[in-house]
Amino acid sequence: MTDIRSRAALTFSNVGHAYSHFLMLIYPTVVIALEGVFDLPYHQLIGLMLAGNVLFGAMALPAGFLGDRWSAPGMMVVFFLGTGGGSVLTGLATTPFEVALGLATIGFFGAIYHPVGIAWVVRRVANRGRALGWNGVCGSIGVALAPLVAGILTDYWSWQAAFILPGALCVATGVLLLLAIGAGLVTEDTSYRRSAPPEASRRDMQRGALVLLATVACTGLVYQATSFALPKLFEARLSGLLGDGLVGIGVVVSAVYLVSSVTQVLGGWLSDRFDVRRVYLCAWLAQAPLLLVAALVDGTLLIVLVVAMVVANTIGTPAENSLFARFTPPRWRATAFGVKFVLSLGVAAAAIPLIAWIYAATQGFAWLLIVLACIAAAATLAATLLPRAVQDRRLDFRQAPTAAE
Repeated sequence: MTDIRSRAALTFSNVGHAYSHFLMLIYPTVVIALEGVFDLPYHQLIGLMLAGNVLFGAMALPAGFLGDRWSAPGMMVVFFLGTGGGSVLTGLATTPFEVALGLATIGFFGAIYHPVGIAWVVRRVANRGRALGWNGVCGSIGVALAPLVAGILTDYWSWQAAFILPGALCVATGVLLLLAIGAGLVTEDTSYRRSAPPEASRRDMQRGALVLLATVACTGLVYQATSFALPKLFEARLSGLLGDGLVGIGVVVSAVYLVSSVTQVLGGWLSDRFDVRRVYLCAWLAQAPLLLVAALVDGTLLIVLVVAMVVANTIGTPAENSLFARFTPPRWRATAFGVKFVLSLGVAAAAIPLIAWIYAATQGFAWLLIVLACIAAAATLAATLLPRAVQDRRLDFRQAPTAAE
């Protein structure tokens, strides 16, 4: 029964990761169609995401605290019901203000996932890198499917359907998790409170946490700015290749993130077998030059560069989460991940005004990519200051299966 419970928890956690990114990234594609609906320019409409993205980061800390002190499964139920409900409300909006309110609701409840869901994974696995790699794949699948599904539903049905149908499915998943908890298939795991030792010295924890707070802020800003801008970037530079409508744009953006999702498994494998610090540093080293070159090209070469750029960003995610787990106390891991995502996603909210300001001033994204390249270079320098890797201690949960078992 323990194996079944662990598998069920990991399944709901991974599905939740897909939903968290999917529902947050419907709007960057749908917004292109809303320019005609509300008769407003792109740089004003994209700003409607700001409150939701601020909440997506800001609410991560209280969500992580409740996950530690109350119940991780209970918080995940709230996540599914609240985020899905917010998506449905967005689809029912009739004014820009109502759209912004719906997106804010998605962000408010979507903030629950990262501190609670990822800490849930970390507590239940032996091979942490592999488990986080697969968890990252699920998140990237959500990122990849959002522009494709949003484009298809908007072009062939309505922009409202692009929010309502996925939201209803998310709510249904929350009901299913609630039933699983009632049936005893998903339970609260408190073994980490008794048996998990610290994984680094106090001094290394302090130094590692400070460095990671800087690099995860850069990770969030680069990733979010890229994912928000890609649909409009491809529309501007690849319109001759992708045709009219949003389906072509959605297919290419989805393909970029589907390719990158697979590499997170590789990132997890590397994190389990090599110095996690070096894996993380190498992922950062690749990003600045790729962003700079992408700022200068268009056509099919741009697609290749964007794939490489996103892969470089996402392949380091399992290593980043492994390092953060190493440098935080097990008893407060969800709260610590809450701090991480408050910073990462909160700073990432700056991507919205950054995109809007640069696009309004230049009618393009070349300077956005140059700014992101500078941020990536700064993160690379910061990553060199991480404490030198020590032997990674595997969590000894005798009854906890690995993610791939």
